[in-house]
Amino acid sequence: MLSEKLPILLTLTLAALPVWAQVSGEPASSEPQSVLVLEHAPRQHGLIADRQKQFDGSVTSSNWSGYAVTGANGSFTYAAGSWVVPTVTCDSIQHQYSSFWVGIDGYNSSTVEQTGTDSDCDRDKPTYYAWYEFYPAGSVRINTITVEPGNVISAWVSYANSEFTVWIENITTGKVFSVSSAVASAARSSAEWIAEAPSSVGGVLPLANFGTALFGDDSTGEAGTNCATQSGGCAAIGSYSTWEAITMEKRRTIEALPSALSSDGTSFSVAHQ
Repeated sequence: MLSEKLPILLTLTLAALPVWAQVSGEPASSEPQSVLVLEHAPRQHGLIADRQKQFDGSVTSSNWSGYAVTGANGSFTYAAGSWVVPTVTCDSIQHQYSSFWVGIDGYNSSTVEQTGTDSDCDRDKPTYYAWYEFYPAGSVRINTITVEPGNVISAWVSYANSEFTVWIENITTGKVFSVSSAVASAARSSAEWIAEAPSSVGGVLPLANFGTALFGDDSTGEAGTNCATQSGGCAAIGSYSTWEAITMEKRRTIEALPSALSSDGTSFSVAHQ
């Protein structure tokens, strides 16, 4: 009978709903449990998803846009980036998200060591914050750094003595945060500078309209960023023979598109489409 099947149908319906994630560690809520799950499940800034090499040599992904450089396992020890915090346009009742970060790994491996900022839409309310993540561990919000649109961010990830250190500074306010951790099975086989649609347990989340994100010295004035180290100094993205431009594309629709690299190989932009 239908009355007997309703509990099962309700369970399946709730399980299939997307999880519009908020940062873990927020206070407990008095909301009904079904709403609590939808509003407060943790989201992650994870591995590149649905990576495909195109005939023109470019790469598409359902969650990343920007640039990556690749190398042998164990080769990358440092990656630095800088960007201007984009302003989001929030004109929907739907939660939407956009993340901007620098990191090591995740392009062809099972971990990501990264730090960045989010420009999100809590329905029609813009929200901005900094975070770090040693994926597959969860994303951690950095409450000691405030973030506003237009702020200049400088960040890096390094590896030494079997540990990764992430470091992020809001250049505009002068606030700095860093933390270190060992990461099991880290390959250190790539470095990235990325605009991302983060994910939840339900998959890739809706991308916020962030306009255009500006990465690198040309826009931030932060020299020695958008570079990575395999041996010796920090080499600009464009100096690698293995760099990849990544376009975010879902169901054959482009969602975020990277520009060409600047003439010095350090700077680029990512435009929401």
